Amino acid sequence: MFSAYMEIIRMRFLMMLAYRVNYYSGILIYALNIGSNYFIYKAIYSGHATIGGLTIGQMTTYVAISWMGRAFYFNNLDREIAGEIRDGSVAIQFIRPYNYVIVKMMQGLGEGVFRLLLFTVPGMIFVWLLLPIELPTEPGRWGLYLLMLFLSFLINTQLNIITGLCAFFLENNEGLMRMKRVAVDLFSGLLLPISLFPGWAAAILGWLPFQAITYLPSAVFTGKFTGAEVYHQIGIQVMWFALLIIPILFIWYKSRTRLFVQGG
Repeated sequence: MFSAYMEIIRMRFLMMLAYRVNYYSGILIYALNIGSNYFIYKAIYSGHATIGGLTIGQMTTYVAISWMGRAFYFNNLDREIAGEIRDGSVAIQFIRPYNYVIVKMMQGLGEGVFRLLLFTVPGMIFVWLLLPIELPTEPGRWGLYLLMLFLSFLINTQLNIITGLCAFFLENNEGLMRMKRVAVDLFSGLLLPISLFPGWAAAILGWLPFQAITYLPSAVFTGKFTGAEVYHQIGIQVMWFALLIIPILFIWYKSRTRLFVQGG
């Protein structure tokens, strides 16, 4: 079974490779997003040494690593799942000798590996040549960041799977998928670090899984969290990964009695 899942990862990687030109242009688009954020924060930092516990150098690095990290963990599994539910093709998955949810996770991982190698890494090098990014020199911090980035992928993919599976209970979950995407980008710290939110808002976000997707790994990468704090943040990510398994299993179990096909 393990070899079958590895083959699924390989097939998704090869499929993404056929459209690699789109990702080369995506590097430029992401670079423009990072560059515009850099100049905005540079103006905001005028006369301030630190804001939200981050220097201008750390903030620049945070913005760059957050957007490039998004290139790895981002996927459209929610739309894929919803589409398969609406057209009824998901029905065949009930009788196949593998777990549909795990297959989707493996497909997302194949896409993520492709994005990491052909988008995130070259994109980060490109941005590093243009902006004053402070990359850590300790190999240990790189290793911890890569571990946290993988956990980010798992958590974001779990949220996508939950959103997609909701199509079993909603005739059209397009609005839910749009709301989820906005929530992830805003509340994960991608558009604005959690440390810049008002105290009450940051406290609320601390009880939600979104910060575990972008803010925690990026804050560790920039050095905002050090020492034992780093392992505490990893623990938060692991906790959310474990907790999100519960609604996935519940929705998948309930969905077996809810399948209906739209159209003729």
